[in-house]
Amino acid sequence: METLTKIWLSSPHIGSSEQYYVDEAFRTNWIAPLGPNVTGFEGDLEYYLQEEAHVAALSSGTAAIHLGLKLLGVSNGDEVLCQSFTFSASANPITYLGARPIFVDSESKTWNICPELLEEAIKERIRTGKKPKAIVAVHLYGMPYKVNEIHTLAEKYQIPILEDSAEALGSTYKDRKCGTFGDISILSFNGNKIITTSGGGALVSKTKEYRDKAVFLATQARDKAVHYQHSEIGHNYRMSNVLAGIGRGQMQVLNERVKARRRNYEYYLQALRDLDGISFLNEPDGMFSNRWLSCILTPSYEVRERIRLALENENIESRPLWKPMHLQPVFKGQPNFTNGISEDLFQTGLCLPSSSNLLFEDLERIVEIIKLALK
Repeated sequence: METLTKIWLSSPHIGSSEQYYVDEAFRTNWIAPLGPNVTGFEGDLEYYLQEEAHVAALSSGTAAIHLGLKLLGVSNGDEVLCQSFTFSASANPITYLGARPIFVDSESKTWNICPELLEEAIKERIRTGKKPKAIVAVHLYGMPYKVNEIHTLAEKYQIPILEDSAEALGSTYKDRKCGTFGDISILSFNGNKIITTSGGGALVSKTKEYRDKAVFLATQARDKAVHYQHSEIGHNYRMSNVLAGIGRGQMQVLNERVKARRRNYEYYLQALRDLDGISFLNEPDGMFSNRWLSCILTPSYEVRERIRLALENENIESRPLWKPMHLQPVFKGQPNFTNGISEDLFQTGLCLPSSSNLLFEDLERIVEIIKLALK
């Protein structure tokens, strides 16, 4: 029996330039953690993001969140408001610092953190004498969160925002790049992201001071001395020169990768939108999504599973939408402010294959299987 070609949910898509920068690292023996590719990659990102962004290339997006929260002053015993409908890496670093996550549910227009619930959570925590130290807001699946509303609340209550833009490089809000709104923002270059360095991430700051402090902490917090001296606890979080070379090549094709992901979404939209009970997340006015993952909503858990299993049977990877953090066993008992939206999304939503290197024939095959599953 012939094995069907695997179609992945979101696979790496390497171009022709990455090898040049990697070969250059080997040719010049810059295999050590730092080198010209790291500096160059940071510069490429700063040029792309604009807004006088200051970038530190790190080993992962999770490391960037950890350092970002640390820079915002989060420490043992603090509380951090965190979007519940997200991947666990948005919340886990809160616990690394001995702080407590307070989960806030989503609104239906973007699937991101709900401004009304966020303000309710802020007021309630202040009433208990525990003003939150930071807010983690996420641009989920590449769709920007409601920047104006969320940041207005942050300013009103004087709480800094860590902007989790791990899934949103290439997305914009009112023509401004995601990754430039937070007091500190983070990016991810994991293997499944819109561009990749195999593994890696970045911290983005509005100030050079934050960026330089992040680099200091990410290189084991080594003091200026001829010997090894440390006055603070540091981390081994810097990106390697070899992986940064991959990133330099990937930055050259970022715009093409965004166009390809958006083409996938448009194909699914045109092919599936008339099917009974299938719906999509539209872009609200002023928002531009990179469509990192194309997602559909189905009428029920049963229908979602019927589609997912039909695709799986044909060697095609799909995945339910994120399980909210307030439902995760590891965060059982943590305070949460919910409205049922993220739970409904988890029950009925499905992420479809969205790689930028999908062929037209792949998309046709996926759509045909979904249609057959719904008959």
